[in-house]
Amino acid sequence: MSNTHILNHPVITHKISLLRDQETQPANFRRLVGDIAQLEAYEALKDIATHKETVVTPLETIQADKIEETNICLVPILRAGLGMSDGISRMLPYACVGHIGLYRDETTHEAHEYYARFPKKVADMDVLLLDPMLATGGSAVDAVRQLRARGVKRISFLCIIAAPEGVARFEKEFPDIPLYIGALDRELNENCYILPGLGDAGDRIFGTVD
Repeated sequence: MSNTHILNHPVITHKISLLRDQETQPANFRRLVGDIAQLEAYEALKDIATHKETVVTPLETIQADKIEETNICLVPILRAGLGMSDGISRMLPYACVGHIGLYRDETTHEAHEYYARFPKKVADMDVLLLDPMLATGGSAVDAVRQLRARGVKRISFLCIIAAPEGVARFEKEFPDIPLYIGALDRELNENCYILPGLGDAGDRIFGTVD
């Protein structure tokens, strides 16, 4: 698991515990997802390239390190990934945002694409692929294939909760892609939901729980 990073930071684990609580309402759920995404992005971007720019402080002129935010592309997997991209966009407001729409077949549990839209220069960008849940790994694998088909070379995948089955599949398919996980849960159930998990992230973000 050399390219898989389980972020056992106390602040992240605390916020994930709040996410798991079935009493957490959509407004707080969305805020927590955004907070966790920011913390994960902070870790995922620790080695991103910087350049020098002249900055005039109140006391003197210096050469300061900056990143080129417009060379970063956030790609949420619709729809739950939107909660993560919203959070990271607050931290990096000039980052581009692409979108991949996937739905899960309720019988086969496989992912199917229904929408894809990316910046024209996405192949030259640092891409953060975002989905709160990594269950079977089907959506993540399909999304990476879509990005690679468009020439993207620098991809990191960020999720909040993962199942061992999904991690194993992702590592097997893409051992070169960094995988950042907030919490590694126990297993998938017979319906391919993560246990103990937090339910359906999309439903809880958007308040569409039955």
